[in-house]
Amino acid sequence: MNNGRITPEILWKFGRLGGANVSPDGKIVLFGITRYDAKTNKSDRSIYSVPVEGGEVKLITDIPGSEYNIRWYPDGSKIGFISGKSGTTQLWETDPDGTNLNQITNIDGGINDFEYSPDGKKLLFTKDVKIDKTASDIYADLPLVNVRIINDQMYRHWNKWHDYSYSHIFVSDYLTEGITEGKDIMQRERFDSPLSPYFDFSEITWSPDGKIIAYTCKKLSGSDYAISTNSDIYLYHLETGKTENITEGMPGYDKYPVFSPDGKKIAFQSMETPGYEADKDRLFVYDMATGNKKYLTENFDQNVSNLCWSDEGDIIYFISGIKATYQIYQLELKTGQIKQITEGVHNYNSFSLAGNSIVGEKMSMSMATEIFRVNKETGSEQQLTFTNQNIYDNIKMGKVEKEWVQTTDGKDMLVWVIYPPGFDPEKKYPAILYCQGGPQSAVSQFFSYRWNFQIMAANDYIIVAPNRRGLPTFGTEWNEQISGDYGGQNMKDYLSAIDKMKEEPFIDENRLGAVGASYGGLSVFWLAGHHDNRFKAFISHCGIYNFESMYAATEEIFFVHHDMGGSYWDKSNSVAQKSYATSPHKFVQNWDTPIMIITGANDFRIPYTESLQAFNAAQLRGVPSKLLFFPEETHFVLKPQNSILWQREFFGWLDKYLK
Repeated sequence: MNNGRITPEILWKFGRLGGANVSPDGKIVLFGITRYDAKTNKSDRSIYSVPVEGGEVKLITDIPGSEYNIRWYPDGSKIGFISGKSGTTQLWETDPDGTNLNQITNIDGGINDFEYSPDGKKLLFTKDVKIDKTASDIYADLPLVNVRIINDQMYRHWNKWHDYSYSHIFVSDYLTEGITEGKDIMQRERFDSPLSPYFDFSEITWSPDGKIIAYTCKKLSGSDYAISTNSDIYLYHLETGKTENITEGMPGYDKYPVFSPDGKKIAFQSMETPGYEADKDRLFVYDMATGNKKYLTENFDQNVSNLCWSDEGDIIYFISGIKATYQIYQLELKTGQIKQITEGVHNYNSFSLAGNSIVGEKMSMSMATEIFRVNKETGSEQQLTFTNQNIYDNIKMGKVEKEWVQTTDGKDMLVWVIYPPGFDPEKKYPAILYCQGGPQSAVSQFFSYRWNFQIMAANDYIIVAPNRRGLPTFGTEWNEQISGDYGGQNMKDYLSAIDKMKEEPFIDENRLGAVGASYGGLSVFWLAGHHDNRFKAFISHCGIYNFESMYAATEEIFFVHHDMGGSYWDKSNSVAQKSYATSPHKFVQNWDTPIMIITGANDFRIPYTESLQAFNAAQLRGVPSKLLFFPEETHFVLKPQNSILWQREFFGWLDKYLK
């Protein structure tokens, strides 16, 4: 166990819990645990259960491969899940104890996800439908041709090239003897539901009477799709086959519809600003009878997610951030009053209701995701699962503390500081400034399997992780400030954090490094040209180096268009021109500090050429530099052995220059 400290190899032994799903009677929680074998680069996911009141965790399925997207049949008599056991991904069922395994669907090409209708008589499922023509479809006499003929944008997204198919929603009768087909409710539409690239099934739901399917879709194409965030919520009526758009005229993201128990209302999340993916996520309720949409969180200066109605339909529960943590809240519809239910140094990622309790998935920087039961009234918690207790019993985590640092413009900024296990205040430690990505994703209490603060601390580094300008959970003004100001106040915030912390007697100001990914990687590139000899080593993972080439090569143009303030060729746009003037590549003449640069060939959000430009510039300037290029990885390094190598190179580089 490496003297009781966590290592990359140990991290890959963690069971990764997720997908908690409460039984209809509120007594049992199903969930999945994924375990990895680093020697083979393979994983296996099995289904488990635990009583809501606490008790023994039981293994439900142990099928070779993985079982995921767990659902209860409406009467609780069986459970459904997706498995590739038969060669393609299909719906399988077992009794709640794992017996009587049965394949339910046998859909050509497999299905992606599913949901039972509330009465259990119908099934909706999603599958990919090929609509667009390949080159060999167009030129039938050239069956071996290998080329993409591209006529508009969004030809690749996140980490995949467009495969000529779209995710569609299908409906069929529920038949235990086997389902081989369904009705495509989006027939011939060149759109995805759920939305690409994440395909979150929470964007689709049944009405309580089973007569309507509400779903999210962005029915745009080409440049409009690439430059807009205008998704809408559609209602498909099974009896008539008609579809209606209930958020028409709302130009931002509209997602995650949830029907009230009586079916008379729909709660959903909505962003106001077109093209702004990190806008405030607002809570709206749509009245089915009148068509009226009511904005319920106008006076609540935070985002909402994971909407959930009470059984009586008088309260909506949700998750929201506050001061770099994520908590569970409730909103009373009659009064509009919002109450915070949970408190503490942790994140709740998701939850479900179970009678008088809330069952949620919770994590912190020192604990991977586990299931907790929460009292609705008091917020008191009971831990139900202990997936990795055998590991925790043999390692020591570093302490995590909160510091408040004053910024150059007189604001108070929350900074997490993570200390090495067995921290000795009489010693001098090297410190790492962690630069967060997003750019609008909080440095909250996440337990990452990639950028894991406890592994950094276990290597005898103190980690300084500021919630700089542009990060949520501190109100919309703080979150929005970064737009059009990439090289501005948020960069000053980084320096305020490290300058304050290096005054501590236990931090060696001559052994400071800065690391980050995505926008954090951009931050490292920018700091490399502006740090005034503060840092002795840098690591940038998948960072933006050249704002102009990034604008021209990324897939979601709306992201860079909004954050830059416009296109780089619009010389009359002063906001955009100010942004492009602060591009890191314009300050490469100041680079003089060792830098390691990491990228993946299948990263289409920040194409790997950004990292190649930066590496080539460092090499040509004679700056000590190293490039890690992963030909099969994306924006993230996800394969176990690649990840372990990533960690070894990461600390090898820092140790070389900071120890």
